[in-house]
Amino acid sequence: MNETTVGGMKFVLDLSQPLYEQVLAQVRSSIAKGEIALGEKIPSVREMAQALKINPNTVMRAYQELERDQLTETRRGQGTFITTDADRVSSIRYRLAEEAVDEFLAKLSSLGFTTAEVAAILRSKGGEAR
Repeated sequence: MNETTVGGMKFVLDLSQPLYEQVLAQVRSSIAKGEIALGEKIPSVREMAQALKINPNTVMRAYQELERDQLTETRRGQGTFITTDADRVSSIRYRLAEEAVDEFLAKLSSLGFTTAEVAAILRSKGGEAR
């Protein structure tokens, strides 16, 4: 798994996982983290596919999902751009955080931790954040 940078976004693709989902997740993450500025143009489907060495249909599917999420907009003849709606990006960022917390809690629950034990772990790690 090599890291590839395309249009300011970093990608690490795992060929054992669905590529479309990875491209989608990594672009969403880049937007949420502010690695791509609001209103910034992102690489074309063809450019992205060539850089990542994947099928353009895979990239197109991810781009379509980003547009459905209203994180991008396609301007005919100009390309695909990140939304300028900061509230929309904030909403997606919050949703990604909720999903991460849900996964974290499910994992700890599967290990047999109670809610009180999870809270204690989080309190003990609170000073180590960042």
